[in-house]
Amino acid sequence: MKSQAQSLFLILSGLFIAALVCCNLIFQKFFTWSPFGIYTFEISAGIIPYPITFLVTDIISEIYGRKKANAVVLSGLFASIFVLGIVMVANSVQATEWSPVNDATFSNVFGLTGIAVGASMLAYLLAQFIDIRVFHFWKKLTNGKHLWLRNNASTFSSQLVDTATVLVLLCLAGGIAWDKFWVLLLNGFLFKVIMALIDTPILYLVINVIRKRFKLEVGEEIEI
Repeated sequence: MKSQAQSLFLILSGLFIAALVCCNLIFQKFFTWSPFGIYTFEISAGIIPYPITFLVTDIISEIYGRKKANAVVLSGLFASIFVLGIVMVANSVQATEWSPVNDATFSNVFGLTGIAVGASMLAYLLAQFIDIRVFHFWKKLTNGKHLWLRNNASTFSSQLVDTATVLVLLCLAGGIAWDKFWVLLLNGFLFKVIMALIDTPILYLVINVIRKRFKLEVGEEIEI
């Protein structure tokens, strides 16, 4: 049973790191999204996998505890730094004449990755640690009950910090024009709030399946 718990933890950790790295690589593409024609979002493609990181840390926090969640956050930080180093090296080498992707195209797509990763890492650390701290605050206060409350309370507060921090840093670095700040802040935060509400039933489903599989009581955590 313990080996299965360890395997599940590794799968969740891998999913978290993959989603985080994707955010930093695809952020330069922006798109519009109009759910039911009510409101039109202007958001970065990098925001698509980002809610997954908060869903996964909430699952790990609930099942494995605060220390394991913090450990995964730090692992994601080191993975981002590693990817940044690889991208910088790839950007510095000269493309051959027959290369399908030339230097200019590669630089346009990945040239701001260093700025993005730097801004993202700072925002990421603040947001994830806030998310974990708020999650466990409500878990302790409610004696492990009301999962929906700690999931959404932690995600709403941390996502606001994350969105604001990364946009300020990108604007200061020249990656995004200041006149886009407020619309991107509003759009980014609202999108993350909607995703947090959508992932709440998913969180309940996953947590219930894991609890039944490992015979856990409400509020009980696995030690690995």
